[in-house]
Amino acid sequence: MALAMSRPFLKMNGLGNDFVVVEARRVPFAPSAEGVQAIADRTRGVGCDQLIAVEPSQRADAFMRIWNADGGEVGQCGNAARCVGWLLMEESGRDAARLETPSGVVEVRRARDRSVTVDMGKPGLDWRDIPLAEAMDTRGIELQVGPIDKPLLHTPGCVSMGNPHVVFFVADAEAAPVREVGSMIEHHRLFPERVNVGFAQIKAKDRLRLRVWERGAGVTKACGTGACAAVVAACRRGLCDRSAYVEMDGGQLFIEWRASDDHVLMTGPVATDFKGELP
Repeated sequence: MALAMSRPFLKMNGLGNDFVVVEARRVPFAPSAEGVQAIADRTRGVGCDQLIAVEPSQRADAFMRIWNADGGEVGQCGNAARCVGWLLMEESGRDAARLETPSGVVEVRRARDRSVTVDMGKPGLDWRDIPLAEAMDTRGIELQVGPIDKPLLHTPGCVSMGNPHVVFFVADAEAAPVREVGSMIEHHRLFPERVNVGFAQIKAKDRLRLRVWERGAGVTKACGTGACAAVVAACRRGLCDRSAYVEMDGGQLFIEWRASDDHVLMTGPVATDFKGELP
């Protein structure tokens, strides 16, 4: 009988949004949904928001496969792209890397200190890009929470950053009902692929406060694509500039929606927590 081999991993995080990163360029790694859930479990497993496999790519330096903590595979994760991009640059000794994701290839480069900038490409702004179940203006869709005559939340913006986001603008992000309504919005009929739910407070033209309920993961300390989506959604409504800092529970990211080509650039730190082995 063949004995199962253990699998080395790195535990990494971007502003507290944490990942188990597995090298799979030489030996394939294909966990079941139950296996992903077991690894992500914070009581009995390693614990993480997302599980990441670094696989071979014919289009870039590596391919990044992403599973949320619930076992579902997803198309993009901005904080993970920074972490994996940093690993690739450390490995090659270069200051830039190309990383393929299920949503396409992103460019990664070193920034100051131990920060990384990721070119996330153009945001998806059409209702079919999100996708929504029906045609709507994604600057402010027809969705509200609470009484019809006095809704608690209403008219959020929608943006795809390789994964779907809905962004509610609130007066006080600290008081936003993230846990209370996050799951309900994630599974709302308007979002056939479910959705990440952001609650954004405009503090200044160049500064937002953001809390996020992540699809398949729940409340996380930071969400890179969520920060990108929040700035794009706010900018489309004239609430902020094309460049802004986004404050999250785990720290802040700098987001630029570049006017020259409409690409969204995200800059923020990466950290390695520890090494381990999966049984």
